[in-house]
Formats: sequence, structure tokens, C-alpha cells
Amino acid sequence: MNNQFFSTIKTIAIVGLSNKPDRPSYEVGLYLKSKGFQIIPVNPNITEWEGEKTYPRLSAIPKEIQIDVVDIFRKSEEVLPIVNEAIDRRGIKAIWMQEGISNDEAETLARNNGLQVVSNMCMMKAHKSQL
Repeated sequence: MNNQFFSTIKTIAIVGLSNKPDRPSYEVGLYLKSKGFQIIPVNPNITEWEGEKTYPRLSAIPKEIQIDVVDIFRKSEEVLPIVNEAIDRRGIKAIWMQEGISNDEAETLARNNGLQVVSNMCMMKAHKSQL
């Protein structure tokens, strides 16, 4: 990830975004939203997050919504199907896996399909470190 990364993105789909304020995904989502990023929540168990419509999976997000980054808050073994959905969607620039999350197969697949990949790193911490 280069220093210009955050200046090149606007819309972040957060897979596994929780509506529980004590969860890391909630804190990260709220932080990124406060910094002007459009957040698209992806969670089959909730219908909205902070006033934003929530989608059950990445492929359910309407095609007219441009997604720049897919930020993943799911177990490492659940990443591959999400990366496959991101590749099928086209137009996504990067896959970001939060702290503690990595999947070699998914990372290789994403890179082979032209996506930037960040794994095992908190997007909020990375953003703060570039301010």
C-alpha cells in the first residue's frame, strides 16, 4: 500500500460490519465514515448501519454503486468467497483484510486479477498513520 492509497478511494464496502458499538468493525466503519468515505455495510444479519442500507453479501450491492475497496471483517477461512464476489463484480481496486485476517489463496487470486491486497492490517490505524 502506498501513501496515496487513501486519496484514491471514496467508497468502502465493509464485509462483516457490526451494528454493535463495542465491535472493532463498528469502530473502524464509524471512523472511516467520519473521514468522508462512503461506507457500504455488508452483513446478512442487519438491515441498516448508521443510517446506511445494509446488504446481505457483496454481490447484492447494486452495480451502479462503485466500490473502491472491500474491507473484510470475517474469519480467514471465509475470505475466498468474498474475494471471488469482488472479482466477479469488476471495478474494485483493492481487498483489505483486517488485523488477524489473511488467506494466501484469496490474496494470490485477488492479485492475479489485478486487485491490490492488504492483509492483517487495520484500515483505521493505517489511515491514522498517514495523517
